[in-house]
Amino acid sequence: MSFSPTVRPTVAALTSSRIRDIANAGMGRSDIAAFWFGESDEPTPQFIREAAQNALAEGETFYTHNLGLPQLREAIAEYESRLHGIALASERIAVTGSGVSALMIAGQLVLSPGDKAVVVTPVWPNIAEGPRLIGAEVVRHPLTIENGRWTLDTGRLIETLTPDTTLVILNAPNNPTGFTMRPEDQKAILEHCRRHGIWVLSDEVYERLVFDGTDAAASMIRHAEPDDRLILVNSFSKAWRMTGWRLGWLTLPEPMMSDVPKVIEYNTSCTPAFAQRGAIAALTDPQGEDAVNQLKASLGAARTTLLEGLAATGRIEVPDADGAMYAFFRIDGRPDDMAVAKTLVREYGLGLAPGSAFGPEGEGWLRWCYAARPERIAEGVERLNRFLADG
Repeated sequence: MSFSPTVRPTVAALTSSRIRDIANAGMGRSDIAAFWFGESDEPTPQFIREAAQNALAEGETFYTHNLGLPQLREAIAEYESRLHGIALASERIAVTGSGVSALMIAGQLVLSPGDKAVVVTPVWPNIAEGPRLIGAEVVRHPLTIENGRWTLDTGRLIETLTPDTTLVILNAPNNPTGFTMRPEDQKAILEHCRRHGIWVLSDEVYERLVFDGTDAAASMIRHAEPDDRLILVNSFSKAWRMTGWRLGWLTLPEPMMSDVPKVIEYNTSCTPAFAQRGAIAALTDPQGEDAVNQLKASLGAARTTLLEGLAATGRIEVPDADGAMYAFFRIDGRPDDMAVAKTLVREYGLGLAPGSAFGPEGEGWLRWCYAARPERIAEGVERLNRFLADG
């Protein structure tokens, strides 16, 4: 008898990245105006790079603590405390090898095979697929569009969070829609989950990228008690243009912290010291806040250029949203998002992410990352207009 060298069924059933499918079709071409990935077209600020370079020059190339350098954990705790008006202890912080690694570690900490995890969608595929890889049952709860805005029906979500639910996962500001949560909805969800012992995993990676006049999006932690079953995920990728650094963090209840290093050890062991030195600079150097504010200003200008360009076509629906770095839209009469995305790359040199990459709720939609210079956005809109004129 011979046995086929195949992966286990759970892995085989995972959804591959449709964003990568489109990007792979256009990579290597110099004529592509690419807006498919969620990252800025500008590099990490120089002062952050220099901090990492200095650490390398000084030989900081050894293993670090599973939970991260004490200086970085303290800097994160002080940053979040200041940002959200709370008192957060550094003992509750775990540094991870990227935000997506933080998501996976959080799932491994609280989920077992067969557990029920409710995910608010559409959502970045890694958020929904991670629990499936662990063996959990994933229940999708879609956002709706009301009065031209992305909206969460909080009452209906709470009805879905029955006592047999182990975990609810929220991503706000949301990728791909830009949806942000109201504090009163966060509080209602957390209070319900507290009563029933349901874990809340709040992905707040885009918390600084909001365009409603506030400094940061509302955080679940503002409504939490120290022993609540609440885990926050964050990352250095977006606000500080550090996508390639692969550095994130978790905020966790203190009673579980003694077990967290074990899970990190069996995933990545630790994160590089020199990368952490760059992150410390991002949070503690006065240039850090300047860099975040400059990014928000540039995103605001690019966002205006894109939304005005899409509206001018007369054929595109873009529900309002206040956060992240994306326009999530659909073209009247063009429901096959994969076909549209492939045509745009192949024939017009425009790289957008297909909405179905974010789950069935995104079918027929497209995501445009506007973390780019306004002139590049304008060029992309011109290519989209040519596509619309031809079809």
